[in-house]
Amino acid sequence: MKIFSKTDIGLIRTENQDKVWGEMLSENACAAVLCDGMGGESEGGLASGIAVDIISKRIKENFHENMSGNSVRNMLITAVSAANSMVWDTARQRVHDVMGTTCVAAIVFGGTAYIVNVGDSRAYHLFTQGEDWCIRQVTKDHSHVQELVEKGRITEEQARTHPMRNKITRAIGAEQYVTPDYFELPMNGGEMLLMCSDGLSAYGDDMDILTLCFDSKNEDCCDNLIKYANRNGGHDNVSVAFIVN
Repeated sequence: MKIFSKTDIGLIRTENQDKVWGEMLSENACAAVLCDGMGGESEGGLASGIAVDIISKRIKENFHENMSGNSVRNMLITAVSAANSMVWDTARQRVHDVMGTTCVAAIVFGGTAYIVNVGDSRAYHLFTQGEDWCIRQVTKDHSHVQELVEKGRITEEQARTHPMRNKITRAIGAEQYVTPDYFELPMNGGEMLLMCSDGLSAYGDDMDILTLCFDSKNEDCCDNLIKYANRNGGHDNVSVAFIVN
C-alpha cells in the first residue's frame, strides 16, 4: 500500500485555501484528509487548516487495525463533528463570521476503504474490470447543481458550466452541526482511491483523470493531475491524495 498527496495554488488565486494530509498508519493501513476552505480573506485557509489538523489527529490517536468497520465509521464521523465545532466556534470569535470548508477523508486497510465527505471535494474509486479501466465517483457532491441534476432540471454536462456550480449546500463550520456522508467500498490489490478538491474535478474530465492515473508512475500521479488542472486554466487551488492498495 502506498499514499501520495499534494496541493497547489493554481494559476489564478493569490492564496491556497486547500489543505491536505496523508500518512501511512501502519504497514497495512493509511489515511488521508483533504479540505477546500471557503470564506473571505484568509478565513477559508484557516477553516481548512483547523479541519485537517483535528481530523488527522483523531485518526492518528485512535486508529488501530483491530477496529471494526463500525468503530472506524464512528471515529470518522465524530472527528468531522469535532472539526465542525472548532471551525464554528472560531468563526464566532472573529470579525468575519462566515467561514467553512469542504472535507473528504478516508482510511484504507483490510481491503476496505472507509470514507466521509462534506461539500464537493470528492473520492473516486479506480479499478479494472476485465481489460477495461474504470473510474467511479464514490462521494456525492453537496452542491446546488447536484440538486438540480437530481431533480432533472439540468444535465451532468450542463452542471459543469453552470454559473452556480461553486455553490455548496453543506460545509464544515457553516452551521453549528453537520452530518457527513459515509461510504465503505472494497478495494482489491492494485486498485486506487483518488481524493481531490474541485480545482481538479470541476475543470477536468473523469476519463482524462482515469488515464493519467493509470499511465503515471504512482509517485508522479499527484504532480501529473495538478499539471493537468493547471493546463485547463488553473482557475482554483487544486489538491489531490492518491492511495494505491
